[in-house]
Amino acid sequence: MKAIVLAGGSGTRLRPITHTQAKQLVPVANKPVLFYGLEAIAQAGVREVGIIVGDTQAEIEAAVGDGSAFGIDVTYLRQEAPLGLAHAVLIARDFLGDDDFVMYLGDNFIVGGIDDIVATFTAQRPDAQIMLTKVPDPRQFGVAELDTDGRVVRLEEKPKEPKSDLALVGVYLFTKAVHEAVARLEPSWRGELEITEAIQWLLDAGLRVDSTVISGYWKDTGNVSDMLEVNRLVLESIESRGHVDESSEIIGRVVVEDGAMITGSRIVGPAIIGAGSVIRDSYIGPFTSIADDCHVIGSEIEYSIVLREASIVGVGRIEASLIGRGVEVTPAAHAPRAHRLVLGDHSKVQISS
Repeated sequence: MKAIVLAGGSGTRLRPITHTQAKQLVPVANKPVLFYGLEAIAQAGVREVGIIVGDTQAEIEAAVGDGSAFGIDVTYLRQEAPLGLAHAVLIARDFLGDDDFVMYLGDNFIVGGIDDIVATFTAQRPDAQIMLTKVPDPRQFGVAELDTDGRVVRLEEKPKEPKSDLALVGVYLFTKAVHEAVARLEPSWRGELEITEAIQWLLDAGLRVDSTVISGYWKDTGNVSDMLEVNRLVLESIESRGHVDESSEIIGRVVVEDGAMITGSRIVGPAIIGAGSVIRDSYIGPFTSIADDCHVIGSEIEYSIVLREASIVGVGRIEASLIGRGVEVTPAAHAPRAHRLVLGDHSKVQISS
């Protein structure tokens, strides 16, 4: 079995962060989201991995290399434009050959990995295996409709009137049968080759498509709120390590990486402080990831992700924030407070000073 990992999207929902960084490399608990997927693929026993890349190819290659750090062998496959998930399968045709394969969306996060679904697929050999999960607003996803016996009967991409609340999770498994389906597709109304339509073609052709409804945690980390939620979830599982000076206080599980300096501060976990970072006279609250070589001085921050080399100095409470690389956050200059009034006769005004 092989795998293809999609890492070519532009990440418009994470802008402005993704103006200068691949969305798959935005860190969760100080590790890029993409790395969690590659580790899950390796854990499932898959070794040959094709990474679909676009305009951020150089950055992805610099981060992942040849894949040896993950126990995999990586081939980079260029997608000139984001023309759909099925288009990624189309350009990976030569790499995949006639092998079964996993398709994994590089900005997705699945707790527990994919060992079980890969083992089930290998044992039962359907033509396609999809993962589903219930979502509050299925209009944002590919949606599956099941019959009374739980078999997939229809799939639709981002429907205006969903037939169910079961969304496709960003992991798919296929035999070589999907290549014929992909070759027959026409671009959708979105101008893309939709993987949902390819799977629907398999169904219409009488081929077997199995589904698994997962109750575990899954997130498409395409926006800031989802990134912060995944960061929270990963930090829940960390184990404390590292040291702070005697003037600082640690409460709960906190990781302090080698070379980080923490003085006169209070850190309430779960939280992680990256190597080379300086935390002084500050409060770091729960579910916060501070990357390498950051400075947090005389400030408070909680439930946030701070990327490397960022600086937060003299700032009051910061919450639920994603702060990019090399950002400088400082207090605004104090302007005199004044009220300008035009009041009619016999008015009564209360001003809070």
